[in-house]
Amino acid sequence: MLLGLLPLLPLLSAFLVFIFGRSERAVYRISVGFSVLTFLLTLLLLLSFLLDGGYSYLPFGFETLELRLDSLSLVMSLTIGFISLLVHVYSVRYMQDDAGYKRFFLLLDLMSFSLFITVLSGNLLLLLVGWHFIGVILYLLLGHETKNPSSGRYALWTFITHRFGDIPLLISILLLFYLYGSFDVEELSRLAVQDTENRILLELAGVFVVIAAFVKSAQFPFHIWLPYTMGGPTPVSALMHAGIVNAGGFLINRFAFVFYNSEVGLHLAFWVGLITAILGSTLMLIQNDIKKSLGYSTVGQMGYMIMECGLGAFALAVYHLIAHGIFKATLFMGSGSVIHQARKDPNIPEDEVYKFLVEREVPPPRLPWIVFAIITVSVPLAIVFLAHWVVGVDVFKYQGALLLLFFGWITGAQTIFSIYRLGTHGVYKLLLFVILSFSVVVLGYVVIGHSFEKFLYPNREFIERVYENANINPAVFEIQALILTLVIALGWLFVYYRSINRGGVLESLGEARVWLYTLLSRELYVQGFFSKLDKLLSSVATRINRLTRWV
Repeated sequence: MLLGLLPLLPLLSAFLVFIFGRSERAVYRISVGFSVLTFLLTLLLLLSFLLDGGYSYLPFGFETLELRLDSLSLVMSLTIGFISLLVHVYSVRYMQDDAGYKRFFLLLDLMSFSLFITVLSGNLLLLLVGWHFIGVILYLLLGHETKNPSSGRYALWTFITHRFGDIPLLISILLLFYLYGSFDVEELSRLAVQDTENRILLELAGVFVVIAAFVKSAQFPFHIWLPYTMGGPTPVSALMHAGIVNAGGFLINRFAFVFYNSEVGLHLAFWVGLITAILGSTLMLIQNDIKKSLGYSTVGQMGYMIMECGLGAFALAVYHLIAHGIFKATLFMGSGSVIHQARKDPNIPEDEVYKFLVEREVPPPRLPWIVFAIITVSVPLAIVFLAHWVVGVDVFKYQGALLLLFFGWITGAQTIFSIYRLGTHGVYKLLLFVILSFSVVVLGYVVIGHSFEKFLYPNREFIERVYENANINPAVFEIQALILTLVIALGWLFVYYRSINRGGVLESLGEARVWLYTLLSRELYVQGFFSKLDKLLSSVATRINRLTRWV
């Protein structure tokens, strides 16, 4: 009974807002009140799930309308309920005096309903319906500012892009129905794991699931819709970047049974996720708009999430999407205050960071370069190894674990390297704080990630099989790790020699730097390509309409 109320509460809220929302006060009291009840219900379901220690189902009289409460849907429901409540409360004052106040809250409630239906569905057809309606309601929310042509244009882009993501998901569902004659998630999980004869069709189903995740989670080259939808209200941006764009990670985890006997989809997820992570993180650095910068930051983080799925670390990807969702929601809601404050007082405090980034004034470092280089390389590596040793994770058993270890080391090393470049006067104190903070973050990430894996996938044999399927040829893996290490090391050396030698040989790289900056500022011309494609399709549609006048 409680499980059935979870999606029905936001739906009932939308209905009551539509009927009784005659004033702003009535609208937000109904909508926020039901959001509080929904979040409290998710907490109650968590308690019930832990006490029962098992799965829970709620059939509504038809097999298609079956809801499923397992560890994955429970965790996702908690996240959706919490972030939805935050966005509802924030929107009360942010959307004040807006002409579409009632419509906005009604759509927020319908979005919560669609998200709950998607994550709780025990039937793939119901999941597909929820998946589709997420894109439809997102289009309506992004186009809320009807007087802004740009908002409507990119809202339509988003709608069309998400419809392309529905097609591969539908194909994968039909393939699974063709193989096993069922849409039930539990039955499909059991049959697909035992099936060793239909490897090719399972590989195809896995590839289509991953492609559907790419579209919803803004992976290259489908990423362009995300950073260009900043014209919508800030609460919508917070909800979209905190929850909706994370749906790709959920989808791969929901279809995890497909990857028990398939590998191609995992490899595709790793490489596309890696490219997207690098691209999004790079483009974020050259943006001069705070919300667009946060948008590309989300693209990069979604790349990491999909890459983790490609490495077989499904549970870690779920933890990543939850942590990123809560973090990015607060960032977007805080960005409104930052923009407002900057308009009132455009002056930037002239601290050490300002002098380094704007005036290029670098204080002399207090430590010799070679000493800091040793610290940069060795300390993060030791922290990452010790964190895994404390938890008892065997990092040398699977390639995916080694790559995650590698990225953890690079993150810590880059942080310390940036501190050295900053050249702050209190270098010892700052360095100590950085190392302590990094230790806490890594230990927490490893501990929570490992706990999530036990909670989401208690069957150790299943997750070990997925890790094995994510492996590639050992020689290719070693070459790949070597190339990544060399690229990063050369980047560090270039930055160091650039700081001590501003002329000479490095001047010959001037044109290359200009070319690279132009390429990145044009966002690899992907946006321009889609704009031209948009104009071409519009022109073709216009000509077809003219021809049909004579019919």
